[in-house]
Amino acid sequence: MSKINVTDVILRDAHQSLIATRMRTEDMLPICDKLDKVGFWSLEVWGGATFDACVRFLKEDPWERLRELRKALPNTRLQMLLRGQNLLGYRHYADDVVEAFVAKAAENGIDVFRVFDALNDLRNLEVAIKAVKKAGKHAQGTICYTTSPVHTEALFVKQAQALKDMGADSIAIKDMAGLLTPYATYDLVKAIKDAVDLPLFIHSHATAGLAAQCQLKAIEAGAEHIDTAISSFAWGTSHPATESQVAALRGTQWDTGLDLELLGEIADYFREVRKKYHQFESEFTREDVSVQINQVPGGMMSNLANQLKEQNALGRIREVFAEIPAVRKDLGYPPLVTPTSQIVGTQAVLNVLTGERYKTITNEVKRYLQGGYGHPPAEVDPKLRTKAVGKEDLIEGRPADLLKPEMERLRKDIGDLAETDEDVLTFAMFQDIGRQFLEQRAAGTLEPEALLPKEKAGRSVDEGVATEFKIDVHGETYQVAITGVGGHESGKRHIYLTLDGMPEEVLFEPLNAYVGATASGRQQASAPGHVTTGMPGNIVDVLVAVGDKVSAGQPVLITEAMKMETEIQAPIAGTVTGVHVAKGDRVTPGEVLVEIEA
Repeated sequence: MSKINVTDVILRDAHQSLIATRMRTEDMLPICDKLDKVGFWSLEVWGGATFDACVRFLKEDPWERLRELRKALPNTRLQMLLRGQNLLGYRHYADDVVEAFVAKAAENGIDVFRVFDALNDLRNLEVAIKAVKKAGKHAQGTICYTTSPVHTEALFVKQAQALKDMGADSIAIKDMAGLLTPYATYDLVKAIKDAVDLPLFIHSHATAGLAAQCQLKAIEAGAEHIDTAISSFAWGTSHPATESQVAALRGTQWDTGLDLELLGEIADYFREVRKKYHQFESEFTREDVSVQINQVPGGMMSNLANQLKEQNALGRIREVFAEIPAVRKDLGYPPLVTPTSQIVGTQAVLNVLTGERYKTITNEVKRYLQGGYGHPPAEVDPKLRTKAVGKEDLIEGRPADLLKPEMERLRKDIGDLAETDEDVLTFAMFQDIGRQFLEQRAAGTLEPEALLPKEKAGRSVDEGVATEFKIDVHGETYQVAITGVGGHESGKRHIYLTLDGMPEEVLFEPLNAYVGATASGRQQASAPGHVTTGMPGNIVDVLVAVGDKVSAGQPVLITEAMKMETEIQAPIAGTVTGVHVAKGDRVTPGEVLVEIEA
């Protein structure tokens, strides 16, 4: 008998894939007693986008979440997803930060570290895997599965052998986009098992509707472990349902031994929990075999839909899906997984929304093309590389070798706001939002984003229940339901509503504040020297001042949209005669942000 072990992803990847990583700790803890009794090989509870979402949206301390889950799940291995040298952020960190992060994650409760690199550049896994082994924990070396002219079975087998040599305790095939097909899975698993004597895990999203079949073929070929999700957060861009796979294997030589009745009780609980987060549901997280063409992974799918919605451009998502494979080819066929999924996805959005391919190139794409994330799997487009990085030197070695130790500087930068090393690491992962989180915690003003209530009618808006009415505009009638009101923030207030059944979020501010902003110089761009942006976003940095001489193409601003930074360049050479923005300002397309006189 060869029992199959199950890792359930309900507390991480399942809700990342279906509700944009918004599940709160308060909805996890009540069911932990039952989860702990199931007998899972592990529960994936941390990593990926959960750390970011905790700090950015939920205003929860992700370290405290981990400690609470460790206490509530004493009999089950806790697992996290770690992006190699990127850890949980979107850039490479110095080796001392990687070592400190792994040590603290292990200390706070992580038993299994699934370590991957978005480019499958194994140099970027070495330090993290050594740190996991030093902490006495399970290091799982991970292969990001994708398809392209350069991604072959032989290449993946070679990578698995290298991971074993690096000290990995097991190997995971991470099929983040649902690109595996059943017979390709069988061949790949058999080839790896024939070459490498380590336990093999299959992590495959159900996006194309094939993941359950792929897992069964993987088991036939020798895989011992599968990743599943409790059924109420399964299928679509998530994973095969735990109960379905348990039932499929029951009574066979691969019987999981898990209790279907107990799993059913857990599914009932999460079915009710999911209703709380209905505002984050998206039609783009259902199963769609077109993923075999656009390769957009599950977590990216739901987040991309939410991000386009914020840009008022959700109707153009199909154009973005069509552009993603073209950008991926230009960048040398990187697997689409964080951070490369964000890098490719955001550039595709910019290409579509600005109306011109690579009119605006994000800083992350420039860093990627320079070699700042490692070696691309294939050659990149030489014209694009020249446009993005010019004659700057390319990075040929391991990118982190160029980074000086960072922990002491980070401790100094964050100062007394950090009460623990964990706080310093939170700041390290996301410096702006990490600092904001720690400042708000110190001031006692942490306020999570509002959840839309399920109720549709009855009491006042302040009680969180919908108020419904109709609006007539130029002969068109719109059905509006105000479904919730957020707190005040700098004189502004979030109002949550549905417009003809579609959820929306509106930020209201006093009329005089709006008029003041317009009067301060944020007019519509109309002259060659007017600097503007093609996408809504925030100002990250202002690089020029009034009186500065600038050349055409010189960066004058850095903006952030969809977690990616972009340089805004001077359209002409001349003198800066006006700067109408400051760091942190929100900007929209067409506004004059900087004025340059030829």
